[in-house]
Amino acid sequence: MAYDGFLKYTLGEGVEAFTTMRDSALPYSVICGHQVHGNKVAVVDDPSLSHEDLEGYDALVTSLPVAIGVRTADCIPILLYDPVNRVVAAVHSGWKGTVQKIIFNAISVMASKFGSSSSNLVAVIGPGISFDNFQVGEEVPQFFKEAGFPLDSVWRWDGVPQSGTMRGGHHIDLKAANMWLLENAGIPSSNIQCSDICTFADMRFFSARREGYDCGRNINFIRLK
Repeated sequence: MAYDGFLKYTLGEGVEAFTTMRDSALPYSVICGHQVHGNKVAVVDDPSLSHEDLEGYDALVTSLPVAIGVRTADCIPILLYDPVNRVVAAVHSGWKGTVQKIIFNAISVMASKFGSSSSNLVAVIGPGISFDNFQVGEEVPQFFKEAGFPLDSVWRWDGVPQSGTMRGGHHIDLKAANMWLLENAGIPSSNIQCSDICTFADMRFFSARREGYDCGRNINFIRLK
């Protein structure tokens, strides 16, 4: 739901999680990595870690009471909370990160470093580009096929592309793909929330497809209280 310029998510007691809307000010400092569309996960064990310290990391995990986040402008943000072991994660999952199954890596780090069990995790898939508007090149569905995704659920061909629009061509459903990954990681579907907001269509949010890649970024963050 909208909340003072943010989307606020309800993930349970002891945690707060938000996505910023356009031009909203952060309520406190948020630790973010320097994202590269990869699948590396960093454990934030020092509250003074900087953007430069986290070069090349697209997911962060922590048990500290600090805010961690990921920056998006059409890619899919995923926020995770383990209420049993008091651990949180923030994951940046564009199509490349999704194909590389970065969410598996983040959950693996939560398990190995903090004892998290997938069955206890609560997850939110935040605002990102929709199935209808995520038109991709013909090579992208092949990457998803090779990675084992169910193409009948995450891909469709809409016919001849219409110049200057997102109509026609190949389309990938990044939210459905990440939902499939979360469920295959062992998170109960009842523990997963998925935003229906499309950043390309909703002017309240930044969209690289709509505005160009130098546009601002939506900050998706989570913090243990």
